[in-house]
Amino acid sequence: MQQSGPQGADVQQTGAQKAGPQEAAAPGADAHGATPHGADAHEADAHEADAQTPRPLGSTAVSAATPRRGAPMFPDGTGPAADPAGSHHERRIRSFQPRRSRVSPTQADALRRLWPTWGLDIDGLSRIDLDAFFDGLPVVLEIGFGMGEATAQMAAADPDTGILGCDVHTPGQGNLLGLAERNGLSNIRVANGDAIILLREMLAPASLAGLRVYFPDPWPKKRHHKRRLVQPEFIALAATRLAPGALVHCATDWEPYAEQMLDVLSAEPALENLHPGYAPRPDFRPLTKFEGQGLDKGHVVHDLLFRRRDT
Repeated sequence: MQQSGPQGADVQQTGAQKAGPQEAAAPGADAHGATPHGADAHEADAHEADAQTPRPLGSTAVSAATPRRGAPMFPDGTGPAADPAGSHHERRIRSFQPRRSRVSPTQADALRRLWPTWGLDIDGLSRIDLDAFFDGLPVVLEIGFGMGEATAQMAAADPDTGILGCDVHTPGQGNLLGLAERNGLSNIRVANGDAIILLREMLAPASLAGLRVYFPDPWPKKRHHKRRLVQPEFIALAATRLAPGALVHCATDWEPYAEQMLDVLSAEPALENLHPGYAPRPDFRPLTKFEGQGLDKGHVVHDLLFRRRDT
């Protein structure tokens, strides 16, 4: 089997795949894994003063198998590290806000068994050989996959494409690995940590066949907009890691963030919009429970599809 990756967000969290039944408390996040809109931003007010202080990138949530509160879940290195990049990278404002969240025994078991083969800590110390990691498949990076249900669906529908899912949500990482194993998916890998470090330090230029950012945290308050993942600097960096013809696909149900995404992507000279403005929802992006709940409330989902130019 294979596993990783697991899909969606502002650097680490996709709203569309969010909470699953095994999760006792949803993590705050941003593009690396979405939480209900505003959840992270609401708590961020109390933490604005130390926003630039590095925080653990992976949850160290306590599970039934953990002997004491706050103890590392995987002290022997058999699972995702709490802070894979450590202190070797600069302090900066991040688009995600990892939070303690309960990991179920099933998720913890999947992590302990499968992480050594299908997991990757983003430590920023070495380049990833994507050909070796994915057995030669073209690879799409998905930033923020929540609980991984949509990622697993896309992997099953397109077995000839590898999905490298990047998130900091430990329950979601375990859930995705479990889904990959149960469904015989061999084209998923999971990366734990900061997507910026992954792109900048660990992926070679022109190595990706695509980039997906689904339902990242919109950070709706104006003073928190600097935390949004989709910024000019991020897109410029990501564009250098995309092969010619690679597809960039973003989705959000937060109107002001959709407008920002469209402006930022349109201003990047290495990318071209495949549609005059927003794109119709593509069939390959699954409709998730979280997204469906938003649609029931009258939210409008905007998809954006851009292509990496050949030159």
